[in-house]
Amino acid sequence: MRVQPGFRFYLAVLAVCVVVVAAVASCKKKPKTPACDGNDDCKDGLVCVNKQCVQCSTSAECGEGKECKDGACVAKAECTKDLDCPDGQVCQAGACRPCSNDGECGPGGQCLVGKCKRATACKADEDCADDEDCIDGFCQRPWAGGGGDATCPLATVFFALDDASIAQSERDRLDANQQCIEKTAAKTVMLIGHTDQTGTDEYNIALSERRAQTVADYLARLGTDPARLHVVPKGESELTGNGDDKDRRVEFQWK
Repeated sequence: MRVQPGFRFYLAVLAVCVVVVAAVASCKKKPKTPACDGNDDCKDGLVCVNKQCVQCSTSAECGEGKECKDGACVAKAECTKDLDCPDGQVCQAGACRPCSNDGECGPGGQCLVGKCKRATACKADEDCADDEDCIDGFCQRPWAGGGGDATCPLATVFFALDDASIAQSERDRLDANQQCIEKTAAKTVMLIGHTDQTGTDEYNIALSERRAQTVADYLARLGTDPARLHVVPKGESELTGNGDDKDRRVEFQWK
């Protein structure tokens, strides 16, 4: 039987459509990340967590010097608090750094040639020197420096390179800042985001805004009224002159 040319064309078009439909269907079935019901379904040493094959479920599955974060093995933070650091250094964004000002050394502390001289812990004024008072658990001289501002000090928090997430080392500072803000209910606070010089001006403005907004969100979750927090992105316009590590920061300023 002779097949008409028009019918041949129809068959060719139909065959092409079948191939295309099959290809699209196979693409839809393929997940972006390997799905699983158990570790046996994962390959290359991956483990099954929440139906997805990931690199790790606990830090014990990562090598030495690494920890598990969001299913991936990443470099372990050098520190989580200032006490983890030697020689009077401060823990900033998970790394031990020399201090650059007194404000980085905690209540009543002093920064002397890159090393913090910590204030003495106390429970009562009697635990402190004659010219000091016990304030918030530390011996301090509240009258030193003058200025007449009765507000408590707010610590700067720092960030890793190209990152707007809050490191564990910065949470204690933010917790203390939140308590300070709640004690000073009559004032609002500007959260001033900064970056180092890496990246374009436009990118750095956006990154500094994300950092400041992340801090605002953290404080709001602790109970601070978001209306009292004003995000101010500065990008790389106000470098500290003390290196990139000190530039990647969010500063607090009473308003």
